[in-house]
Amino acid sequence: MQVKYKNGKKTDMTRLIEEIPLPNGLNVEVWDTSIPIASNTTKVELLIRIRIELQPSYFIKPEHFEIVRKIMGPEIFYEYKKQRPFVNNKEKDAVFRELVDTFKQDSLIYLAKPNFPHSFAISKYWDIEKNRYKYSTFSEKKPS
Repeated sequence: MQVKYKNGKKTDMTRLIEEIPLPNGLNVEVWDTSIPIASNTTKVELLIRIRIELQPSYFIKPEHFEIVRKIMGPEIFYEYKKQRPFVNNKEKDAVFRELVDTFKQDSLIYLAKPNFPHSFAISKYWDIEKNRYKYSTFSEKKPS
């Protein structure tokens, strides 16, 4: 997924740990993006990623679908990140497992809901509408 450089050497610091299929057809990817800070400490990082294929049926108007697709492409991504800096290397695996377990306990029920992909796609549309300055490809002459 991503590559970190340390001392001029290329090393892959990102590992896919687990994939969790959800009843709504989505697939949760659990990534370990932890990076060493010093010889005995690590910044433990969890990245959750869900790929959502845009569907016209998620939107009230076809124009809304086209706006999101034009700006974000045929897929959008839900991402959740959590980190704990300065974790002793002896404890990094346990801390990472704790982050994963907390995420599963608190968030999987919400992400597994049948309407989650629809709601997330709509939230992207409204983000584009409310924050045009963030999206340089957003045309001022948008369809109404």
